[in-house]
Amino acid sequence: MSTNLDLAAIGNGTIAALIDRNGRIAWCCWPRIDGDPVFSSLLGGTEPEAGFFDVVLEGQVKATRRYQTNSAIIETILENDQGAKLRIIDFAPRFKLYDRIYRPAMLVRRIEPITGMCRVTLRLRPHFNWGEQRPAPVRGSNHMRFSGDDVTLRATTDLPIVYVMEERPFVLSKPATLVLGPDEPFPASIADTTRGFEEKTREYWHEWVRYLSIPYEWQDAVIRAAISLKLCAFEETGGIVAALTTSIPEAPHSIRNWDYRHCWLRDSYFTVRALNMLGATRTMEDYIRYLTTVIASEPSGRLAPVYSIVPGTPLGERFAPALSGFQGMGPVRVGNQAGEQVQNDGYGHVVLAAAQMFFDERLPKRGDKALFELLEGVGARAVEFAFEPDAGLWELRGKRRVHTFSAVMSWAACDRLARIARVLDLPERAEYWTHHANEIRARILSFAWDETRGSFVDAEDDGQLDASLLLLAELGFVRPDDPRYVATVETIGRELKRNGYLMRYAGEDDFGLPETSFTICSFWYAGALDLIGRRDEAREMFTSLLARRNPAGLLSEDIDNQTLELWGNIPQTYSMVGLIDTAMRLSKTWEEAFWRGS
Repeated sequence: MSTNLDLAAIGNGTIAALIDRNGRIAWCCWPRIDGDPVFSSLLGGTEPEAGFFDVVLEGQVKATRRYQTNSAIIETILENDQGAKLRIIDFAPRFKLYDRIYRPAMLVRRIEPITGMCRVTLRLRPHFNWGEQRPAPVRGSNHMRFSGDDVTLRATTDLPIVYVMEERPFVLSKPATLVLGPDEPFPASIADTTRGFEEKTREYWHEWVRYLSIPYEWQDAVIRAAISLKLCAFEETGGIVAALTTSIPEAPHSIRNWDYRHCWLRDSYFTVRALNMLGATRTMEDYIRYLTTVIASEPSGRLAPVYSIVPGTPLGERFAPALSGFQGMGPVRVGNQAGEQVQNDGYGHVVLAAAQMFFDERLPKRGDKALFELLEGVGARAVEFAFEPDAGLWELRGKRRVHTFSAVMSWAACDRLARIARVLDLPERAEYWTHHANEIRARILSFAWDETRGSFVDAEDDGQLDASLLLLAELGFVRPDDPRYVATVETIGRELKRNGYLMRYAGEDDFGLPETSFTICSFWYAGALDLIGRRDEAREMFTSLLARRNPAGLLSEDIDNQTLELWGNIPQTYSMVGLIDTAMRLSKTWEEAFWRGS
């Protein structure tokens, strides 16, 4: 089991935080999930004892942590060498209020003694401006303020302020609460209010999970993955981040450190698709609203591969020198240069993300002609750029080629537009898009099949193996029983697998040879094995991947090929999506497992 990223996530669609196994809040961006990390100790810093919020129990010898069932509420129990125990409950409020979702930029931390005499010290040490500024607290009657250049954070508590401000040890003789939020008064009983917040937040998550269409097998893993995906959606605009963190390297000392707190069109499609499979379609509806704004902001029709969760916010990549990096492995990057790249698969992902709007009769507002016309503009760009050299889905920084996957996604855009046109009873438009889909498919097949290698390849020139080719049948580009696809799956399994898990590709890229397997690729491989009739092997691969989750049930981006430790940003939507997709595919049906009793 991987322990180097033993973190659990809480959040509410506005902010999110990562908490380690000892109850330390080690990461939290403010006032939204892509903001300044006010708790940044996950990425080190010039001051090693800052950028966190923890509860130190004198003589501590043990810590256990769990999620409250089917929720985003974390419970941590600390125990000391005298048998004294205390409980920490952490959550971000989220519940229905006045026909809206109440989701403030707020963290609630409740601490309560369980047994024995608990002598504790609270260490509340936020950082601002990416670790460059450690603000001195300013005392109020029942609160303390931390002020930076652009933000003020208020900590309100029913504890004696002096204990928190001066980090004085004290005996925790009764439950205590601390609320972190905007610099606004707390005009009610903090204990009663936060207990009510906790109960309502728990009820919200229980209700949300209750209506998920989960598989019979692996239910707990799928529920945790679904909640994790929900935490990566910034509900105010509908944007979805690829992960909650930045700059956790893909491999030790690799400098493959990227900021994933932004909205990739590709990753977001996969997230929407996975939640749709579970019946949680609201994220898709919010994301379509986000896409409409993004498309309207690009009058030329040329889409970038990635946008800020607030469209129009620049994503220029820079370094944060005051933070030393995860386990000292910098650099820490803010923003992402991928926003400047040409990646032509995005047009297909936009159309696919919106397609269910036209077919799902559960939705109160179905896709209509106006949305179709907006998507046709995206489809026009897909046709135009289908065979334009690009950086590809793996975002190679030093070389452009005509990538098979990008071209296939252009085909997918045309194919889905044709299907949507038929649903809308627009036969001329259906014929138009079918014609383009057929033309694009024919050209792809003319270069993507390598007879010598005996598999599909990733590009028109100097084609190599690439795990994205495993998706060709899933997308409907070829049939699963097509001998060319079967041969490709088998070849990829032989040549890209390392110690049981799959690489994206085997050759060198801009940073040398990759050292870790890309977790989503192993899920794709499990799915492809099932498609070609090798279900037992697929289930074996899936079970192995489940074992790689951290103790909180989360997956990051990568798995070390030697140690099998997790690396890369966490929780990675790609990886959690792969878990959901594969579980839904491989699970026994409820009828098979329950009604038939087999």
